[in-house]
Amino acid sequence: MSARDQLVIFDTTLRDGEQSPGASMTQDEKLRIAKALERMRVDVIEAGFAIASQGDFESVQAIANTIKDSTICSLSRAMDADIDRAAEALKNANSGRIHTFIATSPIHMEYKLRMTPEQVIEHAVRSVKRARNQVADVEFSCEDAGRSDIDFMCRIVEAVIDAGATTINVPDTVGYAVPSQYGNTIRQLIERIPNSDKAIFSVHCHNDLGLAVANSLDAVMNGARQVECTINGLGERAGNASLEEVVMAIKTRPDFFNVDTNIRTEEIVSTSRLVSSVTGFPVQPNKAIVGANAFAHESGIHQDGVIKHRETYEIMRAEDVGWNANKMVMGKHSGRSAFRARLEELGTVFDTEKELNEAFARFKSLADKKHEIFDEDLQALVSDTKKFVASERYSFVSLSVCSNTGDVPNCDINISVDGVEQKASSEGAGPVDATFKAIEKVANSGTELALFSVNAITGGTDSQGEVTVRLESGGRVINGRGADIDIVVASAKAYLDALNHLASDAGSKDHPQKSGV
Repeated sequence: MSARDQLVIFDTTLRDGEQSPGASMTQDEKLRIAKALERMRVDVIEAGFAIASQGDFESVQAIANTIKDSTICSLSRAMDADIDRAAEALKNANSGRIHTFIATSPIHMEYKLRMTPEQVIEHAVRSVKRARNQVADVEFSCEDAGRSDIDFMCRIVEAVIDAGATTINVPDTVGYAVPSQYGNTIRQLIERIPNSDKAIFSVHCHNDLGLAVANSLDAVMNGARQVECTINGLGERAGNASLEEVVMAIKTRPDFFNVDTNIRTEEIVSTSRLVSSVTGFPVQPNKAIVGANAFAHESGIHQDGVIKHRETYEIMRAEDVGWNANKMVMGKHSGRSAFRARLEELGTVFDTEKELNEAFARFKSLADKKHEIFDEDLQALVSDTKKFVASERYSFVSLSVCSNTGDVPNCDINISVDGVEQKASSEGAGPVDATFKAIEKVANSGTELALFSVNAITGGTDSQGEVTVRLESGGRVINGRGADIDIVVASAKAYLDALNHLASDAGSKDHPQKSGV
């Protein structure tokens, strides 16, 4: 067998993943995820779209200043201002990449860009040259490549490689491709473009038809040596190719895929849980690799087979993706040093003693109510603490809910608004509905509730409930998250978190790149 090629894993959770409606992340949350990706040994982390907003720029800059073992990438349109902004954000990166793109499909060129094919090539070449003058590592994407003419793509890709592009991305932007067709496109580009040996060919597949991973793997079989993907398959619309599925398919089938990755697979489950906690998007139980049922066996025949010989029904070990790594590590007798050390292992470093003290106090309070404290509990606790210490406009103080069979539920709530406590009462269809209506009597936000979701953080009846609330206001979609053993309290925290995002304009961005690559 010939030597195995290296497959570059390019993670875009912090860019394309964040474009999922309601998935906006704070800078601190992005840093926590970036550190987890670095621990996982992801080759390239697309940290954001620097020109999209000041917040995006600062997040890309902070990640570039912090992460040392992964290449940090910023997206930019084929425009001078975008490229310069990306370069500025990446200035202090140990290894930085500018990822510039322009649409190449007839429908995009005619109706969105209103440019001729020759103008598109001219813009692409000028942009790659400008980016290459600022960083050594430049990626170029043919947006909507899945519906682009192969002859035109050969022309533009040859031109941008000559201009200095080191990675060529061929994205299936709208999830239109099917595996054999998509793989053949990659093979043709590599074979037909004279200078294709001077660049790595990359794929970025969307999951609109549920084929993102299959398309990505077929492309690898046909010569692609970078896959762009996200944790949990997060992304616009139906999402992107799932990093964990791509990586484990390659690891599990070395007889089929003649490539290796650098990924430390034992970090997959913990990173998946972190992303789920931060975004408020729970992982479905039957999700491959990271779903709660991924290694569960209900059938008696299956159980008997696994007991006798694991490989009768398991094609990979749960331990290899991190399922048995997150044991109960803390309890009410644990001290401050152990608490700090465990959170540092999970990628959380406290900026101030105030943050540490507040988090430790909340940990002790939780430990009095919940005997077993898991890593997931600690991650949720830290998220709540950082929001509290940030002195946001709305914060939870207390509530009292009465909900008896045959009676109309009622909530009395006490919340702090700009440091001043305010009380309100309301009835509702249920205790959560009454709570939200009581909060609205104080906030009067004018928002509409678009989503209410409850997810158990761990197993057991004493598990913390993690609530996600999605509010809509003036075309904006805002997520809020809260966690508590009491579901009604968690719901109140989540609603207030969403209002804080709304009040601070968090997650708001110009979004010059509407369709993604």
